[in-house]
Amino acid sequence: MTGESKIIHKDSKDPFLMSGCKVADGSGTMLVTSVGINTEWGLLMASIAEDTGEETPLQVRLNGVATFIGIVGLTVAFAVLIVLLARYFTGHTKNSDGRIQFIRGKTKVGQAIDETIKIITVAVTIVVVAVPEGLPLAVTLTLAYSMRKMMADKALVRRLSACETMGCATTICSDKTGTLTLNQMTVVEACVGGKKVESPDSRSELSPLLTSLLIEGIAQNTTGSVFVPEGGGEAEVSGSPTEKAILTWAVKLGMHFGAVRSESTIIHVFPFNSEKKRGGVALELPDSQVHIHWKGAAEIVLASCTKYINEKNQMLVMDDNKVNYFKKAIEDMAASSLRCVAIAYRPCERSEIPVDEEQRSQWKLPEDDLILLAIVGIKDPCRPGVKESVRLCQNAGVKVRMVTGDNIQTAKAIALECGILGSDEDAVEPNIIEGRAFRALSDEQREEISEKISVMGRSSPNDKLLLVQALKKRGNVVAVTGDGTNDAPALNQADIGLAMGIQGTEVAKESSDIIILDDNFASVVKVVRWGRSVYANIQKFIQFQLTVNVAALVINVVAAVSSGNVPLNAVQLRIGNKKLKIAMSFIFFWDRFRTVRKSSVSCRDNEACHGYAN
Repeated sequence: MTGESKIIHKDSKDPFLMSGCKVADGSGTMLVTSVGINTEWGLLMASIAEDTGEETPLQVRLNGVATFIGIVGLTVAFAVLIVLLARYFTGHTKNSDGRIQFIRGKTKVGQAIDETIKIITVAVTIVVVAVPEGLPLAVTLTLAYSMRKMMADKALVRRLSACETMGCATTICSDKTGTLTLNQMTVVEACVGGKKVESPDSRSELSPLLTSLLIEGIAQNTTGSVFVPEGGGEAEVSGSPTEKAILTWAVKLGMHFGAVRSESTIIHVFPFNSEKKRGGVALELPDSQVHIHWKGAAEIVLASCTKYINEKNQMLVMDDNKVNYFKKAIEDMAASSLRCVAIAYRPCERSEIPVDEEQRSQWKLPEDDLILLAIVGIKDPCRPGVKESVRLCQNAGVKVRMVTGDNIQTAKAIALECGILGSDEDAVEPNIIEGRAFRALSDEQREEISEKISVMGRSSPNDKLLLVQALKKRGNVVAVTGDGTNDAPALNQADIGLAMGIQGTEVAKESSDIIILDDNFASVVKVVRWGRSVYANIQKFIQFQLTVNVAALVINVVAAVSSGNVPLNAVQLRIGNKKLKIAMSFIFFWDRFRTVRKSSVSCRDNEACHGYAN
C-alpha cells in the first residue's frame, strides 16, 4: 500500500491484513471483515475515481467559441427578423411578378400569418446554421481517431479528453529509471578493500575474507534470487534491476547462492526503506557468531561506517583522509552517471539480540560502527533516442523535468546525458535541487522556485506531489510519469498522468489517464504530438465551419436589408450546409491523416518542430 515491499509479521496480537497486500510467508485462516469502499484499497481507488469536474483546455476554448457564435447568430437572426417584418408590413416586399405582398386592409389575415411564419422560419434557420452543431462530433471523432492511432505508438489512452489535454502540456515531470534509462543495470565500477579495483568482476583482486563477507551479505540481504539450471548453463537472476545487478556481480565473484543462504540463519530483516534508503539483515552463523549486513545509498551507509577492511584483510579505522577518499570515489561514480550502492557489515554480540520473539520483531538492527566492505557503481544507460526526444519537447515549448530518488550527482550526470541540463553551468541551484531541500521550503517559496527546477534528486513520492501542485498553481499544464503505488497521488493530481505499462503497478495505472506500454520517454513525446494534431485539425474544422456559416449569413442579411427577400431559404440553407459538411468532412479527415503521417517523419528537424509547435 505504501509502494515499498515491507515485510510485516502478523500474529494473534496484530492480526489485521489490508486488502491489496501479499502474504509473503506462512499460512492461516482468514475472516473477511470489510470489502469494497470499506477497505484501505477501496478508499484509495475511490479517491482516484472522483471526478473533479474540471474542463479540459480545449473544452474551455470551444465553449467560448460556441457562446460567441451563438450570440452573433442570435443577433443577426433578430436583425433579419425585424428588417423582414418591417419591410413586409410597410409594403416594401414584392413577389417575383412585382406585386406588393402586403396591402393594409386588403391582404387576408391568414395570408399575412403564413408570410410571417416564413420570415420567422428564415430567422430560426439562420440561428441553426450559425451554431456549429457539427463541432462536438468533429471533436469526438478526432479524439477517437487519435486514441486509436496512439495505440500503435505504444500509448493506451484511458480517458479520451487526455488526448487533447496532452497537446496543451507545458511541462513533463519524468522518472529517471526505466523511462529515461533502459533499467538494465550492471556493476561497472567497484571500490573494494579501500581502493578502486581495475576489473570489478575479477575475484583475484579481492582478499578471501572480503570476498566471503561480500558474498554472505549479498546473498542474504536481498529480495532477489539466483537459479542455476540442473543441466548447467547461465544462472538466471531475478529481482529488482539494482538487486539483479549486484547478484550478477556476486555470481561472477564465485557466489553459490543456494549454498551460501543455507550456511547461515536469518534472525531479523529490515527491508529496504525509501525513507532511510537502505536495508539490513541479521544473520546467525554456524559458529554462533552474529553478523549484521547493510546495503543502500552509498553516502548514507558510508556516514555510518567507522572502519574498513583493506586488501590485506586488515581492519583499519576510517580517518578523515579515508572518508574523503571514499566520498570522492562516490562523487566520481555519480558524475559518470552511475548509481552508487555501499555494502557494509558489523559483528554483533549474541547478548544484544532479544530472546523473546515479540521483542525481536520490534528490534532495530544496529546501524552504527559499520565496517565498509565495498562501494559499487551501477550503470543504467540512457534509452536510445531520449536526447532527441527531450530536444523536440524543449523546441516545442514543453519543459522536461527529472524527478528521481537517486543521488543528486547521478541525476545530474543523466540529465546532462539526456539534454535536460544544457551544460555544467546549468547544474546549480535552483535548477537542480534535493527533495529534502524542496520539502523544507514554504508553499510560497516552492511555488516561486518550481518553475526553475529541472532536476530533483533524492526525492520521495511526496516531493513529486508537492512539485506538481506548485507547478499547477503557477498556471502550468503538468504531465507526470510514474510507476509505483506511491506515485498514485501525483498521477491523479497532475493534468495528465502517464503510468508505465511494464514496471507500473495496478494502482499507478488506475490513477493515470494514459499508459505508456513500452515505458519509453519517446512515446510520451508522440502523445504530445498527437495532442497538438488534435488542436491543429479542430482549428481547421472551425475555419471551414465558420467560412460556410458566415458566407450564408452575410448573403441572407445583405439581401434581406436591400431587397426584402433572402436568396437562400430554410431548406436550401440546411441541405446545402449538410452536403458541404459531408464533403468537407472527407477532405478534413484525409488531410488530417496525411498531416499526422507527415509530421511523424518530418518533425525530427528543428524547423518542422517549430512550425508544428506554432
